[in-house]
Amino acid sequence: MQTYVGAPQLPSDDKRWKIVEATARRHGREPHALIETLHTVQECFGYLDENALRFVASVLRVPLSRVYGAATFYHFFTLKPKGKHTCVVCTGTACYIKGAPLLLKAIERRHGIKPGETTPDGELSVLTARCLGSCGLAPAAVMDSAVLGKIAPEDILARIERGIHP
Repeated sequence: MQTYVGAPQLPSDDKRWKIVEATARRHGREPHALIETLHTVQECFGYLDENALRFVASVLRVPLSRVYGAATFYHFFTLKPKGKHTCVVCTGTACYIKGAPLLLKAIERRHGIKPGETTPDGELSVLTARCLGSCGLAPAAVMDSAVLGKIAPEDILARIERGIHP
């Protein structure tokens, strides 16, 4: 085990950085804490920006490339801020066959964004998932944590509108 003298300087005086640093400290500031520390950053800030990735690399003493690799490999992590509302469309085999591409096309036409993007006003992010585990409900989507099954393009647009403009 390597001796570690002091913690790296926090990126700012935002108290959330102390929570991130505490996660790393709880795990001995060792490289094996990478995923958990990234989860803490994501929970605290909503996404992982370059500043956060550099801080995690520094506090855990791992190359920035390793931190970036983990952040981009795992679907849970995002490098951009999410919108106020999130719509995740399942693109697994059953959902794909039963109309997931039509759902995504309808959202793109109405809101001008593709999967992985957020509307310019920050109201809506659209994501895809390889499988939601709801194959019997195909096509399925999740809108702000609510599972929507056997949903048609016009229905998903209406649900998005209700979420954005209640």
